[in-house]
Amino acid sequence: MIEYRDVHKAFDDTPVLEGVSLTIETGECLSIVGPSGTGKSVLLKMTNGLLEPDQGDVFVDGESVFRATRRQLERIRRKVGYVFQNAALFDSMTVCQNVSQGLPDDEARRCHSPPVLAKVCAALDAVNLEPSEILDELPAALSGGMRKRVGLARAIIGRPEILLYDEPSTGLDPVNSAVITLLIKDIQRRMQVTSVVVTHDIQQAFEISARIALLQHGKLHFVGTPDAFRASHDPAVQAFANRQSAAARAADIMEVS
Repeated sequence: MIEYRDVHKAFDDTPVLEGVSLTIETGECLSIVGPSGTGKSVLLKMTNGLLEPDQGDVFVDGESVFRATRRQLERIRRKVGYVFQNAALFDSMTVCQNVSQGLPDDEARRCHSPPVLAKVCAALDAVNLEPSEILDELPAALSGGMRKRVGLARAIIGRPEILLYDEPSTGLDPVNSAVITLLIKDIQRRMQVTSVVVTHDIQQAFEISARIALLQHGKLHFVGTPDAFRASHDPAVQAFANRQSAAARAADIMEVS
């Protein structure tokens, strides 16, 4: 469903991605992990053309993202739902208006019409939010976890074939982070989508992923199953896993205190 072919990207002459090649199968959930600044979110944004590579290409369902015409790119983007790192809700729009932005423009402009409202309510139900309680609320009235779930509802309302998650649990406490992890697993099961999850949380990656890719210094250092990741003797893989385990222990201590 998704193929990255020899993708390179630099910003201000500083290389970020240096020849990334990776294939993601239809219906697979793959997590991309790695230290901050290694290009994980950059790679994700290339999947639907939000960023363009300096070299290489990305293919979605067999179509080149970067050689596509405008009409072809629009068709590709209709297949993709994007969950932004900080939810990226519009502050001046209600929850109903925000969620409807995941629909084509003509439907989004009619977000309170019965057919569109039904889709909005179904999307909110799917992420365990009660539509009658929040439809007319502004994002400022919601908790961080609720805003994340509204962003997820916006991503799934159009019934995409692909879901891209950019750090879905960043900024959340352990309880809300666990809720988001369960939602990702549930949506994957019910919608049978192809999912790419950029995450700093290796435990989340273990729970949701068929495979895990470790991106380091702009290159893929490891691609394999969660069991293979755990069993790897590669120093870089072990260092990342151990660092994440130490961070999790510290978070548990802070939570108790």
